[in-house]
Amino acid sequence: MVWPFGASDSSKRAHEDPQPKKRPISWADSLGNREDAGPLAATKAWAPMVGFSLVGLAALQLYANYLRRIPGAAYVRPNFFRNRSLFGRVTSVGDGDNFHLFHTPGGRAVGWGWLRKVPETRKELKGRTIPIRIAAIDAPEGAHFGKPAQPYADEALRWLRNYILHRNVRAYIYKTDQYERIVATVYVRRFLLRKNVGLEMIKAGLATVYEAKSGGEYGGLEERYKAAEAKARRKRRGMWAGDPKAFESPREYKTRWAAAQQDKTQ
Repeated sequence: MVWPFGASDSSKRAHEDPQPKKRPISWADSLGNREDAGPLAATKAWAPMVGFSLVGLAALQLYANYLRRIPGAAYVRPNFFRNRSLFGRVTSVGDGDNFHLFHTPGGRAVGWGWLRKVPETRKELKGRTIPIRIAAIDAPEGAHFGKPAQPYADEALRWLRNYILHRNVRAYIYKTDQYERIVATVYVRRFLLRKNVGLEMIKAGLATVYEAKSGGEYGGLEERYKAAEAKARRKRRGMWAGDPKAFESPREYKTRWAAAQQDKTQ
């Protein structure tokens, strides 16, 4: 008999929501649909990591090749010679054809001179500069190693100090010489003009073209150097002002003193 004040069990079951049937999960479903599991999805997943890695490697290469500060001649990589230039501040000039350079890679663009200070004292600079030998020229020899100074040695030294000391220069490097100096063609800006330091010394009559039989580095400008020397000789500038018959080039001077030293040891 049906209870008049309530629904029967069969009526309750009719109105209840049916239980959802469980669908079996296949191995393919566990990997997602075909689009999500394809090569394109994998590429999308890995692309950011690969991109960040490539950017990181590029940044390291940029730093190593262009922004890494070189503290001395021994730290210049062999592959830099004839392929790279060094930009920096001239901190001292010790002779008529060589000086010391504090390397400032990137220059003012990366903060040198306004965010990053270039050291000035001898204590701060010790072991942090690169000795540079100006390529293609020979300046009169100063007094050292028991040798007296050659005529115009002091004038050449003063000229070079006035021309480049405490200025920024760019050195196109070729090799390391027997004194562990970097041989380089050096350029400096003077009155907005870019000047070849060695060439200007020759024009002033305070250096000759490098005369060694081998090992000379001219950067493709040997004939230009020789023409400048010939003109300085004609104009009797600097060391060419004296008696031509009594003239002794820096190379001849060094050869004569080397022979004298050899005679003493025999």
